[in-house]
Amino acid sequence: MTAVLHVRVISPADRADEVVRTVAACEAATHLIRLPGAACVPPGDCVEFDVAREGANDVLAQLRALGLEESGGITVEQLDLTVSAAADRAEASAPGDPDDAVVWAELTARTAAESRMTWAFLAFLTLATQIAAIGALLDQPILIVGAMVLGPEFGPLAALCFAALRRDVRQAGVAVRTLAVGFGAAMAVTLACAVVSRLLGWITPDMLGARPLTGFIVHPDRWSFIVAVLAGAAGILSMTAGKSSSLIGVFISVTTVPAAGNIALALALGHWDEVGASFVQLGVNIAGMLVSGTLTLAAQRALWSRYGPRLGPARPAEPYRRA
Repeated sequence: MTAVLHVRVISPADRADEVVRTVAACEAATHLIRLPGAACVPPGDCVEFDVAREGANDVLAQLRALGLEESGGITVEQLDLTVSAAADRAEASAPGDPDDAVVWAELTARTAAESRMTWAFLAFLTLATQIAAIGALLDQPILIVGAMVLGPEFGPLAALCFAALRRDVRQAGVAVRTLAVGFGAAMAVTLACAVVSRLLGWITPDMLGARPLTGFIVHPDRWSFIVAVLAGAAGILSMTAGKSSSLIGVFISVTTVPAAGNIALALALGHWDEVGASFVQLGVNIAGMLVSGTLTLAAQRALWSRYGPRLGPARPAEPYRRA
């Protein structure tokens, strides 16, 4: 039982032999299939194979060097289960453990997708901010935790870390815009709802007084930064290792969304000291996650570039003749 990646390549017929030779020479790849003329749009041959996650970066880089992004296509998907002795041998030939391997092309695509500003992102962040505001108003930690889990802000934060690592100004700009517009819109909607609630007499300034259970939102300190640093590192590791369950713990660890909700609520109720404190809390958490996330990615790249690509001498490609 082995977890590997499945790769499908659409290649022009005149480059398919080179694609097959490239894959056949990689010890971490197996289950190689060629379907001549199977691709219709764009036209060409279809080549499929499985590759151990640890060896995916090298073979994908070689395939991209053939210009298949423009003339064909490369699709990669995670297989939950592969029962195959050949796959076991392929994974054994690759260094390290699959959970430690970072497939950089996959991370590039994922962070690019999660950094885009969409209506869904704005809706989830707005809903999370409103729930956090209600939790702060009622001094209910369970609502604060629910808002943390619902908030989608870690995606753009991770994209910003990756952009900083690659010095990709354009991608960094997209992530920053998504975060700024997202939090701005979420706080604006929450502020409007709080103002209307105050005018209706549903909430009053004294309701934002003593809050023994949720007062940590407006008391940023060194521990806030330390938790954010730890959460940022854990979040990046959970993304690169595909541990989505661990990512939930990251969401619950940092108070970005609760701070945003408290800013809107404090503005509506005239608690100006809490506005500043909440902004500090928001900034401390974002800064801590950005620093640790970027450093974690840098460490992973350095370690993998030093130890990961050593697959040993490639096996000679077997003679291949097109049917």
